[in-house]
Amino acid sequence: MKQEKIFPEKFSHPLHLQDRFGRKLTYLRLSVTDRCNLRCRYCMPESGIPLRPRQEMFTWEEMERLVRLFASMGVRKLRLTGGEPFVRKGIVAFLRRVRAIPGLEGIYVTTNGVALGEFIQDLKGVGVSGINLSLDTLKPERFRQLARRDAFERVWDALQNCLEAGLSVKLNCVVQRGFNEDEIVALARLAQKWPLEVRFIEEMPFDGQGVRRKEPLSAEEIQARLEAAFPGIQADGFSGTAQRFSVPGFRGKLGIIAGYSRHFCSDCSRIRVSANGLLRTCLYGPARLNLRDRMRSGATDAELARAIQNAVWARQRDGFEAAKEQQGTESMVRIGG
Repeated sequence: MKQEKIFPEKFSHPLHLQDRFGRKLTYLRLSVTDRCNLRCRYCMPESGIPLRPRQEMFTWEEMERLVRLFASMGVRKLRLTGGEPFVRKGIVAFLRRVRAIPGLEGIYVTTNGVALGEFIQDLKGVGVSGINLSLDTLKPERFRQLARRDAFERVWDALQNCLEAGLSVKLNCVVQRGFNEDEIVALARLAQKWPLEVRFIEEMPFDGQGVRRKEPLSAEEIQARLEAAFPGIQADGFSGTAQRFSVPGFRGKLGIIAGYSRHFCSDCSRIRVSANGLLRTCLYGPARLNLRDRMRSGATDAELARAIQNAVWARQRDGFEAAKEQQGTESMVRIGG
């Protein structure tokens, strides 16, 4: 995992975070835990995964230092992921602290919604920019089959309460061939009734088992179903990794994320750090740097910045090239989404 120092001297200014293909990284996805209160079948085995000892995980203070460093290097958007972020105690206090970091323009949280309900007013008070809520089905029994937990009503109530509180919500729906593809239109209609964005995601190979059940339903197939159901649908260009669509009469938007096909690599601005401090410059590739160990061994911010720049400069052109370096598949709960 040791990174060779290859970052060009002309880009040595700490505010510059750019790879060799000219892509600037301005978006940090930080996992705050590898714990989760669901066992979604596309994310991890039914038995779960071996949990890392707590001493191996970043402390809140270490994460705050890291966010400040990334903000000084040009990161403008922060997303907290997991695992499930709301199972870790202290998350609201952490959000309050990072919300005040100069340079950050948006702070977001990705959640499965099971424990979200009790935090909604806190999130509104903190000024969180948006919530990404995972919901792959509108059928309680199907939810139980997928998540291996009976929690649909809690997630649905959390969604309603977020909307009532005026929080910006994006609904993430992983489409699985032969399982929930028959709900694409019903899920899309949520954006007709409410001002949210419903985003359909190709199933990705991150269940921690390396087992591909069926060929994923492609972004093109998903789009064809939406076009058949909503003849007036129009493409609105890309927002991050999502191809967005508007539909006449809809209060919200629709989106498609080609997570398996990887259509978005040429404009990717993301960098990921796992809860135990591993930095990934690509979702599909291996960890490039152990930030936790460097921080705990006394590295200065300048030394950390240089190591991060080196890792970013060496980033592969796309997710297919990065995947060639990855040994096996890892659970999404450990990667951090």
